[in-house]
Amino acid sequence: MGQSLGLPAPRPPRRDSSYAFQPGARDAKITNLFSEENDMTLSEENDMTLSEENDMTRKTSRRGFLGLSALGLAAVVTPGELVQPVIAARGAGDERKNVSGEISIWVTSGEDRFAAAPKVSWRPASPTSSTDQLHLNPSAKFQQILGFGGAFTDATCYMFNQLAPAAREKLFHELFHPSEMGLSTGRVCLGSSDYSTRLYSYDDGEADPDLARFSIEHDREYILPMLRQARQVNPGLFLFSSPWSPPGWMKFNNSMLGGCMRNHYFDVYANYYLKFLQAYAAEGVPVQALTSQNEVDTDQDGRMPACIWPQEYEIQFVRDHLGPLLEKSGTSTKIWILDHNYNLWGRVVDSLQDDKLRKYVNAVAWHGYYGTPDMMSKVHDAYPDAEMHWTEGGPDYTDPGYLTDWCKWGSIFSDVLNNWCRSITAWNLALDEHGRPNIGPFPCGGVVTVNSQTKEITRSGQYWAFAQYSRVIRRGARRFQSQSSAAGLQHVALENPDGQQVLVVTNSGSARTIELQLANVTASVPLKANSVTTLAWS
Repeated sequence: MGQSLGLPAPRPPRRDSSYAFQPGARDAKITNLFSEENDMTLSEENDMTLSEENDMTRKTSRRGFLGLSALGLAAVVTPGELVQPVIAARGAGDERKNVSGEISIWVTSGEDRFAAAPKVSWRPASPTSSTDQLHLNPSAKFQQILGFGGAFTDATCYMFNQLAPAAREKLFHELFHPSEMGLSTGRVCLGSSDYSTRLYSYDDGEADPDLARFSIEHDREYILPMLRQARQVNPGLFLFSSPWSPPGWMKFNNSMLGGCMRNHYFDVYANYYLKFLQAYAAEGVPVQALTSQNEVDTDQDGRMPACIWPQEYEIQFVRDHLGPLLEKSGTSTKIWILDHNYNLWGRVVDSLQDDKLRKYVNAVAWHGYYGTPDMMSKVHDAYPDAEMHWTEGGPDYTDPGYLTDWCKWGSIFSDVLNNWCRSITAWNLALDEHGRPNIGPFPCGGVVTVNSQTKEITRSGQYWAFAQYSRVIRRGARRFQSQSSAAGLQHVALENPDGQQVLVVTNSGSARTIELQLANVTASVPLKANSVTTLAWS
């Protein structure tokens, strides 16, 4: 069992997911992936473009696993390591061109919240004795970024709906407008999650294989209106949906609380999912992607809506039922598998070997409650064209650091991006001061808190970490190589579509000064104690 990477310790883990992957008699090049000597080796990333309709273009060809490149090897160097900068032949000219001008800086630290700091200037490079150096190589580019956001749970939409229209309009402008936070990804629950006002599906009652009772009426009160309003503020909002449980009558325990699917209902469940997508689209809220199940490897001991999905069930459902049905109906919604912890990376590699499944799936959704982010890179090693998305993680409202833990989240976000994720979507966007509404056992907090009495808005440390990323990094940005041997420094570098380059640095320790090294220039940048700092230059 891996560490939780600083996620809130008081929250009980989703499950001690101890899936033990056994390669068995498989292709030797995949078996090699599991050897210790290959743990930190990456393949070169395939180029991929995001369309203006927010669609992730799927690659149809699979790279050979052993076709590893120097670029990929350098891509996930940790802050504690330093290798010689790699200059791609095709980009050497760009790397060596003169860089001049000023670097804009924003800082969250102490009393500062995404506060503008004095600009610094590039100067000609010269020998330096500084040990806190950070080397940048924009020629070595990797994955493209879809965006940052949070979950529009039933609980979140309920709390948004409690705000007066003017207050909600102001908050939504702050959260979603491209000129502000610019949050551009959102997760939608397919029926009840643990963060709901009550337990519900879209077809409650006795068995209904014809889905004659199917209805999204529950969502019309406040979920759909909140989604429409968010999309009005940011028309580029990319939505993906996740189910916590099928209707109880589709499961062996006849309940949405825990248990497992009856596989003879796979066809019916695929139709259930399609009806949801079609109903949302008819309401003006199209959904661009879906996950097959939230947290496939746990039933939460029956304490909340949940459904355990063995690997063979997930493959069978997506490959033989959901995928073909979406294709036949002309539904363009993409399918992301797993939607669970890093330590299930072996399950993902094994699943993606199924060529028939790969016809419908080219993306993986990840949570960070168990394992470490580098485990996502193991999947990338085997399937360089597969997309990675981080789809859940949030604060604990009982944590004393709830308002100030931006360094924890800044570090997590940089690790996630440096291990190939294209999007970061937090858990509940908004809850009250007691982490409610909540029908489950966990003490989660919102990205923001809406006080149940005064309706005052409080912004979490995770909110301010997001601000350091989402206010400057644009959709379509490409991560590029950054390396440092400095201890206690987390960082990620990206280039926006307009050519602006961005560096986000998390300094969890004392104040210090770092020396940026970029081709033939350098810059001295002061970092405050316990800070997340965003730098941008053209």
